[in-house]
Amino acid sequence: MHDTTHENVGHALKKLPVRDAVGTVLAHDITEIRPGEFKGRAFKKGHVISEEEVCHLQRLGKDHLFVLHIADDEMHEDDAARVLANALMGKGVKTVGEPREGKIKIIAEMDGLLKINKEALLAFNMLGDVMCATLHDSMIVRKGQTVAGTKAIPLLIKKTVVQAAVQIGEQAGSIVRVKEIRKPRAGVVITGNEVYYGKVKDAF
Repeated sequence: MHDTTHENVGHALKKLPVRDAVGTVLAHDITEIRPGEFKGRAFKKGHVISEEEVCHLQRLGKDHLFVLHIADDEMHEDDAARVLANALMGKGVKTVGEPREGKIKIIAEMDGLLKINKEALLAFNMLGDVMCATLHDSMIVRKGQTVAGTKAIPLLIKKTVVQAAVQIGEQAGSIVRVKEIRKPRAGVVITGNEVYYGKVKDAF
């Protein structure tokens, strides 16, 4: 019989029976070896363990895991990255792919002019535990081009920090956006027929 007593091994770090680890955050990489087929990382540090993965972990010989407990006032880095990106984005940009290690990219949805609210971006980056890097304000960008990236720095981040970042984005309206460049229209007004008939040389 397995010992189901949770063993504390550090701040927020615990040793749990694998069947009790659903919903917790893996505190270490887990390697899998299938002779002649695969050798590498099966689960990465920071992965949130699901019910479906318990059997897989047991097949790898993992009866106990070291996990991080997510407190009520904390968020996992990948969940926080999604929230941060939404707080940053205005019109003309979108995220691409899933967050990885707390990082997510923001790309242009169209060709246009990148606009960065520099004051709001500075306030965002001064919060600590979150960051956003962007291309320079007023650059011409192309559809699909990466214009910014944001990251939740710690594996587990305080919700108060994320909420403060969201508030900065809301107050700014947007921090990162792309403005469509309108194509100008031009017209020609001919006031006489002398050019048409070749009596006068066109000087334009």
